[in-house]
Amino acid sequence: MFHVFKKAAANAPQAEPVAAAAGQPDLRAAVQSISQQAATMGREAAEVRGQLDDAIKVSARQAQAVAALADQLKKITAAQHDIRAVSTGSLGAVSRARQAVVDVGTEVSGIVDSLRDVAGAAQQITQIALQTRLVAFNASVEAKRAGEAGRGFGVVADAVKDLASKVEQSSKAIMSTVGQLDARIGALSREIQVRAEHAEQGAVHKALAEVETGVSSINGAADRSREVCDGLNGQMSEIETEMNRSSHALDSAMTRSEAFLKVSEHLIELVAECGIETEDTPFIQGVTDAAAQISQLLEDAVRTNAISMADLFDESYRPLPNTNPAQHTTRFIELADRLFPQVQERVLGAHGKAVFCIAVDRNGYVATHNKVYCNPQRGDLAWDTANSRYRRIFNDRTGLASARNKRPFLLQTYRRDMGGGKFVLLKEAAAPIVVNGKHWGGLRLAFNF
Repeated sequence: MFHVFKKAAANAPQAEPVAAAAGQPDLRAAVQSISQQAATMGREAAEVRGQLDDAIKVSARQAQAVAALADQLKKITAAQHDIRAVSTGSLGAVSRARQAVVDVGTEVSGIVDSLRDVAGAAQQITQIALQTRLVAFNASVEAKRAGEAGRGFGVVADAVKDLASKVEQSSKAIMSTVGQLDARIGALSREIQVRAEHAEQGAVHKALAEVETGVSSINGAADRSREVCDGLNGQMSEIETEMNRSSHALDSAMTRSEAFLKVSEHLIELVAECGIETEDTPFIQGVTDAAAQISQLLEDAVRTNAISMADLFDESYRPLPNTNPAQHTTRFIELADRLFPQVQERVLGAHGKAVFCIAVDRNGYVATHNKVYCNPQRGDLAWDTANSRYRRIFNDRTGLASARNKRPFLLQTYRRDMGGGKFVLLKEAAAPIVVNGKHWGGLRLAFNF
């Protein structure tokens, strides 16, 4: 695959060896220049793509926040409508209470009149009792004059006098009680009666008027608040529309940057396939050789019954509890821990620019990473993201492309998330891992520019 250009040169006409030899250095220099330019373009494309990805994530969070705010405004508007309805009902209740007080005032006036009638009747009874006492007194005097013959009549006269006295006392007590009731009910009547428009109203009507004023103020405040909320709702709708447009524009830009990045990667691959050595050639050769070694190790493991094909291709990723980022286990992790480091660590140490070298299955699952990244999680998300990268699934664009690539090699440029908002730009060479003719995954070798 690295000898396409060499084969083409071998098949070229032999009549012009001098020209070919003379032209070879210029062609090699041109190809190497194209490789460098493609690498630069890829780096810039990866950086732009990463920044667009960040902008899309920020836009998505802002859209969620705006949507939540719009929902809260709708709830506030609904609450204002409810307040207006309750306040209107309260005004009706106050009006009914006022009418009820007026009706009570009318009844109280009738009670006052009745009490005055009772007072008049008690006064008449007092007059009658007084006259009866006078009559009894005269009868008693006459009985004494009659001597022994008038003694019985005198007893009756004394009894009538005593009864008249008690009646007089009772009627006076009734008059006193009725007088007190009349004063109290009169005061109540003055408090609850409705007076002329400009006259000072009683305490009850004052209180009702204050309640009406307060409820009316609540209504006014609710109306003003609803108007503000309606205006905000309109503005929020406009903001949501603009944010949706921005989101679509960012998605479109991301798609275009993706195409731009693929062009640069394709150029890098074409240069690598032409047979002229570039700065990427050692990494491509290293990853293809290492992928072949891991393929052989896995085939040997299956052949010796160290693992079955079913267990080796296990996709039942079982989450490890209390891990963030999430980690998983499979039925082939023990085999991977035993076989992969010998190849991965050797390739990582052989290339000074290499950042990591890992074997992943076709879904981007990393059973065992390089030793420097196989650290137990501490509970610090930023640190764990950067330093605890084993037993994880990397199913991003680059990860899946490398894991599912079936061509002899794949070159990609991307921005790697190191946790805590830190990113690094990397190139990556990947080669497929095949076990007994079945594609298992890929070997990923990432290196710095």
